[in-house]
Amino acid sequence: MRRSIVPIIAVAVSLLSSADSTRAQQTIRVGWTIPAEESKYWMMRRPAEFPNLGKTYNIEWTQFQGTAPMTQALAAGALDCATQAPLSLSNGVVGGNLKAYIVAQHVFEKPGGFSVYWAVKDDSPIKSIADLKGKTVGISVIGGGTQGPFNMLLKQNGVDPGKDIKLVEVGFAVSEDALRQGRVDAVNLNQPFAARAEAKGGTRKLFSLSQAMPNIVHILEACRVDFVDKNPEAVKAYVRDITSGMKKALANREETLKVVSEVLKAPVAVLDTYLLKDNDFGRDPGAAPNFPAIQKMLDIYAETGMLPKLDAAQFKHSSIVAPIE
Repeated sequence: MRRSIVPIIAVAVSLLSSADSTRAQQTIRVGWTIPAEESKYWMMRRPAEFPNLGKTYNIEWTQFQGTAPMTQALAAGALDCATQAPLSLSNGVVGGNLKAYIVAQHVFEKPGGFSVYWAVKDDSPIKSIADLKGKTVGISVIGGGTQGPFNMLLKQNGVDPGKDIKLVEVGFAVSEDALRQGRVDAVNLNQPFAARAEAKGGTRKLFSLSQAMPNIVHILEACRVDFVDKNPEAVKAYVRDITSGMKKALANREETLKVVSEVLKAPVAVLDTYLLKDNDFGRDPGAAPNFPAIQKMLDIYAETGMLPKLDAAQFKHSSIVAPIE
């Protein structure tokens, strides 16, 4: 009898141990894109720097072209956390019944720093925003974070973004080629692709987003409310690592250049012309979301009819938000 009990007990203990291990290593399905997610790039490329990653929780990484597709994936339950822009996240809330927390912030536009801009060829007859009427204009993702201020600027200059232009999706990585080859008359440029295009010459800036909305919060990290509520410790560990990743990115620029080069497939020499310099985006040292700035953006979207009135406070968790040390 005793010999038969021992194996049963051993199996039971083994199963309990396995269950505890499974719970401890909750997998978080995370969406990401390029550029400007240095804290996540550090986690992807230097996982040994993050003791909790792979031990108390795991990450299943999936790359997307922009924030709007990730919003759809979050709303569908296909992702647990993802990079988001205030507009795309809000559209998910309004149109897709998405409930999410903003848990961290990646980059924002700081005064004097880089602002996403639309470029044309040097010899283009397009000299002003008004000249875009009847033209083909590229944007990274239709419905993404850049489209809000883009629409505002066009309307302010007498151009209806829905009727007066042909708007087409052109990913940041191929935007320069699309412009030079004549597939679009104007296109938005982001780093490092803007720096690469400027180095080659032959293009000029037409307008930048900062003209419509100063101090834009470009990209955030958001997680589904149901996932956070069910797995608070795993998400807290994830946000702690995003906080740590931001600190590592800012503290060790030389290594960050290597990490970003590995992810973006851009030469370090190109990245070195802007990354983490004055002509780059701004980054909060603790990856803390700027909720007042986000609220201001939501108010502007509401004023222009792009969104109903929304309160940024609905996106804030009481304790799971960067910085978490």
